[in-house]
Amino acid sequence: MDSRFDLPGTEGAGITVRRALELPGLRSGLPEVLAGADRLGRRVRWVHAGEVPNIASLLKGGELLLTTGYGLGTRPADQRAFVRTLAERGIAALVVELGTRFTRLPTALVESAKAAGLPLVQLHREVPFVTVTEEIHTEIVNGHYALLQRAEEVHRRCTEALLGGGGVPQVLGILADFGGNPVFLETADGQLLYAAGTGPADTDPLQVWEGLRGQHKDEPPAGTAIVDVPGGGPGAGSVRARLVLLPVSGPVAPVHRIAAERAAGSLAVVLMQARQEEELAARGRGDFLTDLAEGRITAEDAPAQARVLGFKPGRGPLLPVVMRLADGPTPGGGGWAVLARAVAEELGSLGVPVLLGVRPVEGRVPLLLGLRSESERAAVADRVAAALRVGVERAGIGRPGARPPVVVVGAAGGWASASAGLRHAAETATAAQGLPELPWYDARRLDIDLLLWRLRDHPDLAAFVDRAIGPLREHDDRSKPPLLPTLQTYLAHAGRKAETARELHLNRQTLYNRLARIGELLGADLDDPQTVLTLSLALRARRHVP
Repeated sequence: MDSRFDLPGTEGAGITVRRALELPGLRSGLPEVLAGADRLGRRVRWVHAGEVPNIASLLKGGELLLTTGYGLGTRPADQRAFVRTLAERGIAALVVELGTRFTRLPTALVESAKAAGLPLVQLHREVPFVTVTEEIHTEIVNGHYALLQRAEEVHRRCTEALLGGGGVPQVLGILADFGGNPVFLETADGQLLYAAGTGPADTDPLQVWEGLRGQHKDEPPAGTAIVDVPGGGPGAGSVRARLVLLPVSGPVAPVHRIAAERAAGSLAVVLMQARQEEELAARGRGDFLTDLAEGRITAEDAPAQARVLGFKPGRGPLLPVVMRLADGPTPGGGGWAVLARAVAEELGSLGVPVLLGVRPVEGRVPLLLGLRSESERAAVADRVAAALRVGVERAGIGRPGARPPVVVVGAAGGWASASAGLRHAAETATAAQGLPELPWYDARRLDIDLLLWRLRDHPDLAAFVDRAIGPLREHDDRSKPPLLPTLQTYLAHAGRKAETARELHLNRQTLYNRLARIGELLGADLDDPQTVLTLSLALRARRHVP
């Protein structure tokens, strides 16, 4: 019986025919290559010795066959058929020992081997086949072990990256560095999730995917390695995603595939935490929008990368929008994927390109929309804000009873403006927490709130609030009715007493008495513009201080 040493992903592993002939066992037989000298680089997967005519039926391909020639037959036609069936089986080489059956190999055998491109070697001295087998098998096993060690080292680095807080991009980056080729993670139906590494001359990996993989999903380029990441659904054999290793800068070696198969198990855990590919795709878009906002992607490179993610705006301005949950996310349950899907459905009839991402850690949802003109800004902002709130409700994200999410709309412009606009809107969405509820906030009108939020940890801000409205805060802590809401409403209506009384449901005399009491406690004239400005800033700043 023929032993096997088949490891997944080790196709093409082993030693070459040339290396096998250099080992002491075969070298002592004085080997002479009669055919296929140009193909001694073939890989020897295993060694088999046999003397039966139908030996090809026992082989799987890649073997080095040792024989004394008893199974070759005596007729030229039998000898040609013997060589032909071995070549069709795909063995690495045929080695015939002279002396027992032949003193020289038949011409028909040699000519058939040359015609088939099969390396044919004759040994002029007798050698123990068992010694040859042991030597070559030891060399092959050692080679496999070396491959496994290298792959295991990569797997260890991937695991350490994940335990250190890294994610899919870090794992793909390690695989890309190891293999010297770009590596991609796709959904089971071929949609790109992540990319890492570079192509020739530092080509962007997204361009490589779009040019090679994106156009050849059914028949990927020759030499491509595709490794399934398990766990996409119920039942054995389900696939959650696929790792794609493209042979761009060099061939994908067996060890690169082994490393990818080891990493696939770790990635399955990461994807299982994300629960579903929609959420992972939304996270990927969120990473892109965040990188754009923080300047890690330039305005020149952004359009190509956005196009790969499915965002293809026209020539009009781009509108940045950011939603921020008031009390942070509730993890688990695939809620972020539900949110992304719900918002996409709500905006399906809007008629403008939308790129929506999620950032669960920050409780943030960034978007870019492609407008036809600046005049659409307000109407589109209304629709987007409504869709985001519907998505939050359907996804069940956020804590029960929490304040509604804050939606901030930035200024429309080109890609460079979109980068600054996303960053500004993200900060403003955080600074706007606690403001009077609106469907959406215009980032351009919240610069004072943003400035105060940035000063939130500075002791001078707390001191300013205490000097300006401290007596009112003390009053409201121990007495009723509270006076701060009265002052806030009064200032919001620019000192118009009739409108203030109407909103507070007070008669005018009661309002006058409260305003007089406020002026008395603060020692201030509420009709003085400087006092009004100071009190307005203090009321806005108190949200950010203890």
